[in-house]
Amino acid sequence: MAEGNKQWYVLRVISGKEMKVKEAFEKACSIYDHLKENLEQVLVPTEKVYVTRGGKKTLKDRVLFPGYVYVKVSFAEGVEDMMVNTTNVVNFVRSRDGGKKPEPIPEEQIARMSGVAESDSTQAEDNVPNDFVVGEMVKVTFGPFNGFAGEIEEVNRERRKLKVAVKVFGRRTPLELDNSQVERE
Repeated sequence: MAEGNKQWYVLRVISGKEMKVKEAFEKACSIYDHLKENLEQVLVPTEKVYVTRGGKKTLKDRVLFPGYVYVKVSFAEGVEDMMVNTTNVVNFVRSRDGGKKPEPIPEEQIARMSGVAESDSTQAEDNVPNDFVVGEMVKVTFGPFNGFAGEIEEVNRERRKLKVAVKVFGRRTPLELDNSQVERE
């Protein structure tokens, strides 16, 4: 099938099984040439979060949209059925008016989810300073650490992210924050 026929679709899957579904599709592509030709990409948007278990803090991937997997595919004969009949897959998201065909989603929406596209709020981002420096003191203005003061340990200008160490109960706690979530003291 031609590259231009491939579009992004949303699959409803059993929550917590998103990565298993992605692995199943990747394995199926290595076995079935028909699926390999028509399935270009499988996307499960995740973010890195710190999880504390047994007193140890570890960095884990957390699925941003539990119960959903995004696929870029063209529907040649049998491809839709093969994907829907995969273990842990419920069905494709279809149009609200009871449509029979899966509803494609715009490429821009996928790009925004995966962090590739520029945000629609570029004007808002332009008002947020991007000239923070390591060692500078800032105050957190968002989330559970709202009001805490901390020192910048790391600056990522491209992603507009900061690693800020705040003191919680006398211990330094590192936070990864957007530039918009802090203000200078």
